[in-house]
Formats: sequence, structure tokens, C-alpha cells
Amino acid sequence: MKNSPELKKTVFIAIDIIIIAIILFEIFYIYQYRAYTVSFNEKIETVMSKVIEKYPDITEQELIKILNNDNEIQNNVLQKYGIDLSKDSAVLQNDSYFMEFSLLNIVCLIILSILIVILFLKYNYSKDKKLKEITKYIEEINNKNYKLDIDDNQEGELSILKNEIYKTTIMLKEFAENSLHDKMLLKDSLSDISHQLRTPLTAMSVMLDNLIENPDMDFNTRQEFIKDIRREIININFLVENLLKLSRLDANSVNFISKENYMIDIVKEAIKNISVLADLKNIEILTSGDENIKINCDSKWQIEAITNILKNAIEHSEENSKIEIHFSQNKMYTKLDIKDYGKGISKEDLPHIFDRFYKSKNSSSESVGIGLALAKSIIQNSNGYISVESSLKKGSTFTIKYMK
Repeated sequence: MKNSPELKKTVFIAIDIIIIAIILFEIFYIYQYRAYTVSFNEKIETVMSKVIEKYPDITEQELIKILNNDNEIQNNVLQKYGIDLSKDSAVLQNDSYFMEFSLLNIVCLIILSILIVILFLKYNYSKDKKLKEITKYIEEINNKNYKLDIDDNQEGELSILKNEIYKTTIMLKEFAENSLHDKMLLKDSLSDISHQLRTPLTAMSVMLDNLIENPDMDFNTRQEFIKDIRREIININFLVENLLKLSRLDANSVNFISKENYMIDIVKEAIKNISVLADLKNIEILTSGDENIKINCDSKWQIEAITNILKNAIEHSEENSKIEIHFSQNKMYTKLDIKDYGKGISKEDLPHIFDRFYKSKNSSSESVGIGLALAKSIIQNSNGYISVESSLKKGSTFTIKYMK
């Protein structure tokens, strides 16, 4: 009853009808009693008038005393005329009234019973109709038809069930759409990965064949081949490692251990990771900002993200140039700017710079197009976001904001 408003409503209506019927029965009973009383009193008054007329010496008090006498009547005069006082009414009109009112009471009871039966039949019909609708919806869902509008604003257990099915339908629809999207993404990713691996593997295969087929190859040429093969192995290793990291982030299997870290310490560790690359191009890395600034994050993963951004900045920078790193903080977020003075990014490439395996026109041949995607994923998982502004031949500025 607690969770069945429709049944409660039906029961309340039935109770109201019963109460109304009881009141009507009581009114009919009072009316019936009054009718009996009036009829009987009229007859008694007639009898008393006849008695007084025939016996003028009798007083009204004596007659009233006779009427109110509680003593048992020994000699029942009416029995001589076939009237049994224990079964029959001395006033025939009373029997007529009794039959009329009895018939009226029976009719009222029949009407009341019919109304109650109709109410419950209506309730059961409504319930069966909703159950058939719900069964039909479930069949449609089993046929993978998720485009159903079955939201129900009414109350009742079946309406609640209907709404829950609606929520499940929406969830299944989203799951189906996401599953299809994930399959397409996986297909594209596998295609990109195979492309990324095919090129260096083919190159290494050719160089190894040359080394095997030419045992008398010039020493310097042999050394160049070996260096090229080693470089390709390093690139493949970098690609595989970053793909594994991305897959862990996508699967939410990375357990970020967040604690307060000084921003300057994270930046310095990231600079150490790319110091060799910077030295090869004679690029100076400058840092500025309040060294007391702290952020709540997993330092290992943030160093990974910033390292990838710096690596991208070095790849796109000219030799003998510089990269500027500045960090600041306000009440809402901690901001980190990484600015290079390299080739810049075209307007066509800018919207796709964080896409996986995307390589801009100015990317180096060694770039695999996964570092910035990994950096973005790490930063977003740390309650932050990254953006970039760039102009051709003027350089690019990557901005990271860690929200408090």
C-alpha cells in the first residue's frame, strides 16, 4: 500500500462509497422508522377515537396507561382474527412499507457492490495495460531499439518501474553508442599504430638485409646503419611505452597519488628529462615564477606531461633559440606557460594538435604524434586543462591550468 498510489486511490474511493452507503442506509432506516411510527400512531389514534366514542367515561390517561402497559397480554384478541403478533403486523400498511424499504435496501447494496467491482476491474485493467506496455518496451529494447520515449510522470509502482526501464534504456543507448565509438576509435588507433610501426620496421629490415648481404661493407656505412637501427628501436620503444600509458589512462587503471608538490621541482625534473635534446640544438630553457607555489598532484605523471610538452617545443624550435617557462597562481588555479620561438602551428593544424597520432606539417620525421595526446590526458585526469596559442614563424605558447 505504501508504494501503490493507484491501489490506495481505488481503496479510498471504495471506502468513500461504503461510507456514503452507510449514511444513506441510516437515512433510509430513520425514514423507514418514522414511516412505521406515523402509520402505527395514526391507527392507534383511530382506535383511541373509536374507544372514546363508544366509552365516553374512559379518560385519555387510562388509554395512555393501557398503551404503555408493560405487562404481558394474556388474551390476544387479534389471534381470533388470524393475526399472530410474533409474526404479523397488526397494521397491514406497515408490511407494505417494510417490503418497499427492504427492496430499496437490496437495490442499494447491489449498486454498491457493482460500483466496487467496477473500481477494482478498472484498476486491474489499467495495471494489465501498463504491464503489456512495459513488456512491449522490453521486447523493443531486446531488439536493440533504444529510441523509445517511455518517460512517465505519473505516480504508482508501475510508473516507477516504467521510469526505471526508461533510465535503463537511456543507459543502454549511451553504452551502445559509446561501444560503437570505441570500436571505431580502436580501429583508427590500430591503423595508426600499424602505420607508425610499419615505417621503422621496414627501414630496419632493409638496413639489416644490407648488413647481412654485404659483410665487406665500409665500416663508416655499417656504423651509420647501426645508429639508424638503434634510433628506430628507441622510437618504437617510446611509442609502445606511451601507448601503454595512454591505454592505462583510458581504462582508468592509473592510481594517481596526489599530494602537495612545489611547481618549481616538477618543472626542474621535466627539464632534466629533455636536457640532452636541448643541448643538441643549443636551446636555452628559462624559468620564472614564485618558487613557493604548490599544486596538489601526482608529481611523477605531471613530470611526464610537462616533459612531453617541452619535447614538442624543442622539436619545433630553431637551433640557438630559447624556451620560456613561467608559473603563477591565483585563488582559482595554478597556471603554467611554456613558450617557444619556433616554427609555430598553422590554423589548420591547431584544432588537432592534441589528437593521437596527429602530425602537423612542421613536425619532425621522428615525431610519432602521441606525446601531446598523452600530456593532455594526464592533465585532464589531474583536474586541469591545457590550451595552445600559436602563430607561424613566431612560436607557440602552451598554457596549463590546474584548478584548485
